[in-house]
Amino acid sequence: MMKKILAKAYIWLIIILLYSPLVFIAVFSFTESRVLGNWTGFSLRLYENLFSGGMQGAGSLLSAVENTLLIAVAAATVSTALGTIAAIGVHNMKGKLKNTIQFMNGIPMINPDVITGVSLFLLFVFLHFSQGYLTVILAHITFCTPYVVLSVLPKLSQMNPNIYEAALDLGATPAQALRKVMIPQLKPGMVSGFILAFTMSLDDFAVTFFTRGTIGLDTLSTYIYTDARKGGLTPELRPLMTLIFFIILILLVVINVRQPKQSKSIKG
Repeated sequence: MMKKILAKAYIWLIIILLYSPLVFIAVFSFTESRVLGNWTGFSLRLYENLFSGGMQGAGSLLSAVENTLLIAVAAATVSTALGTIAAIGVHNMKGKLKNTIQFMNGIPMINPDVITGVSLFLLFVFLHFSQGYLTVILAHITFCTPYVVLSVLPKLSQMNPNIYEAALDLGATPAQALRKVMIPQLKPGMVSGFILAFTMSLDDFAVTFFTRGTIGLDTLSTYIYTDARKGGLTPELRPLMTLIFFIILILLVVINVRQPKQSKSIKG
């Protein structure tokens, strides 16, 4: 009995430590005080400033948000396509080769972001790439793709291996069998991989910092870093962080609710 109480208390402690900063920021996004932690009454002024541009540096913040979303969507889309194809290839491998490729796929996920960022920076310099949008997107694709592979592989293991062969026997081409038979089966894993890649790209700082060059390209993470070095964070970042958190939370809830329903419909 005591062990169960301690286990539950430990879980709740972890949850509180993880989510209390987010709740704190969300609460103080509804007051117009420019000092975090100073409540001056309920107000939507920060939200109004964020969307109307009525704030100092509004243009650069909105530009950073646009850059972040553009890079994240592009990187997540390409990573999902590459990661799905790679996962299918890895799944069909046998023996030591399969184990070796899976081991190598895990290295970029464990490798520190600083090492990845510096390595890609040196590679782009060696290849004489002009650093900017292209190098940042390529860098994000590089570290996002392994996460997609990891998301799709379990779905391949759960899939009936005879479905693809049956489609070929019934006259489908390999491309048709992939598009009409395998992709629908792998869709939950692909969607999870896309969202994971999107959030990883959205969150990244180190890799972006080293590969963005000197053209003034700012994402949300580099904007916050620059803003913090000036002596404090722009108050309008509070409602922005709150909105991003709730949008991602809603997406995850929708996906987790839909997946069991889709599994029941497939079984039925």
